[in-house]
Formats: sequence, C-alpha cells, structure tokens
Amino acid sequence: MITVLNEQVKALESEVEAVFGRHPDAEIYLSQPGLGSVLGPRVLGEFGDDPHRYASGKARKNYAATSPLTRASGKKKVVVARFIRNDRLTDALMAQAFTALSVSPGARALYDAERARGTEYNPALRKVANRLVGILHGCLKTRTLYDEATAWPHHENRLAA
Repeated sequence: MITVLNEQVKALESEVEAVFGRHPDAEIYLSQPGLGSVLGPRVLGEFGDDPHRYASGKARKNYAATSPLTRASGKKKVVVARFIRNDRLTDALMAQAFTALSVSPGARALYDAERARGTEYNPALRKVANRLVGILHGCLKTRTLYDEATAWPHHENRLAA
C-alpha cells in the first residue's frame, strides 16, 4: 500500500508542477528563497492570485498572520503572535522561512540577529517569514524576480563580513 501511495504522490507532484508552471506568477514564486515546486503552489493557492486583493505588504502580512499583534492598554504594551489565522498558509510560510535560512544569507542574518537579541526560535523564524512575505509582495507588485541584494540591503554590510 505504501508503494502505491508513493507512486500516487509522485504523479500528483508532477501534475501540480505542470499546472503551477503555467501560472503567470510561478516564476516569481519559484525565485523566492525556500519556495519550490511544492511550497510555491501551496503559498500561491492560499494567498490567491488576484493582484488587487492585498492593498499593501502589511495587508498581506496580516492575512498571513506573520506580523505581530500589538495590544496597548494604558502603560502596558504587549506584542503577541496572531492565533486566528489560516494554518495551512502559516505552516507553508514557516517551512519557507526555515528553508530560506540555509539558502539566503539575508534571511540567515536576520534570524541570527533576532536570536542574538534573545528572541526564541519560533518568534525569530516568524520574523523571517514576515520579512519574506513582504519581499514576495514587493516582487509580485513590481513583477520582478527575487534578488538577494535588493531584498536585504540593510544586511549588506553584515553579509560582506
């Protein structure tokens, strides 16, 4: 049974790759660090392909639930993760962020800086995912492919060292 299931998974993967490859935004999604032939279609499917759905990068980040939720009351200010979210999208974006740590020096620099500040693993990874969602939004808006130097200009001095 496992052999048959593995064959069906491979057939489905090749079908998804073929259909995803025909989408006008496929090249932009595949250029992103950490997005490949499995996560790319998943992220596209969860975000949708309407170019006017998200007015700004912040709106896309809020929908993705990667941006923090700030609650202020009097003198207290609390920053927490969003818990009401699209779990399928959040899981895919966290997987993208984890993979991006090994292929993107900018993502790795941001993650390492957050960890050095004392941020725990999940919040640091969520911050990387949040940044990657913003980069994706910019690439989709300008119809350009991902470029490491453009995406992480503020980390350029850290990357050169």
